[in-house]
Amino acid sequence: MNKIKAAIIEDEIPAGRLLHKMLSGLRPDWDIVVLPGSIEGSVKWFQEHPHPDIIFLDIQLTDGISFAFIEQAQPESMIIFTTAYDEYAIRAFTVNSIDYLLKPINRERLAEAIEKFERLTARYGNTTLSNPSNELLNLLKNISNPEKKYRTRFLISGDEKLYTLQVEDIAYFYSENKITFAVTKEGKEHIIDLSLDKLSEQLNPDIFFPHQPANIGQCTCHTENRKLFFRKNNSTGKTAI
Repeated sequence: MNKIKAAIIEDEIPAGRLLHKMLSGLRPDWDIVVLPGSIEGSVKWFQEHPHPDIIFLDIQLTDGISFAFIEQAQPESMIIFTTAYDEYAIRAFTVNSIDYLLKPINRERLAEAIEKFERLTARYGNTTLSNPSNELLNLLKNISNPEKKYRTRFLISGDEKLYTLQVEDIAYFYSENKITFAVTKEGKEHIIDLSLDKLSEQLNPDIFFPHQPANIGQCTCHTENRKLFFRKNNSTGKTAI
């Protein structure tokens, strides 16, 4: 029997590493590769390598929604979608995919999805997306248009495991020495694996806005040499620190 080849396309580095570790534990005989969490990087890899048997594909990549990856790469692979967005956990993904996994990914749910993949391949062989169904692509497009979806939570890498930080609990973000931090309303800091430029594409501009240190004025936080994103006060439009 040929060794199963799997690819992980994940925009959050800790989540990609954890998924690789979980997959390796559940299926140590699989050949697993973690690809760049971007449409551009993943499409380039697919142009240069044989397509894997299965893809664990994050719906939200660093440079867009994964439907663009499917359109450009035309992957000849089964797909399991992964997402940190509750609103993206859509049952219709069974069209040309096996399943979806909501992050943080549960080991038992991952095992169920793998077993489903193995049952399908044993019965039908490898179902490809060489001609992606219009239903699937339209579904993915509708996720991003016409109403843009913004990030509602982050996966944070803790000492021993990942945990979830809700955007609604964050007062502001700042970058220092090329590291991005989220600061909660209680003043607790969390490291975010995204630059502020990437955050600007994923945060709702009606809730957060960029603020340069020169314009901070009377803010109570220390802001020297920092770039920041502040939460707006819903009633006054002022920053909430």
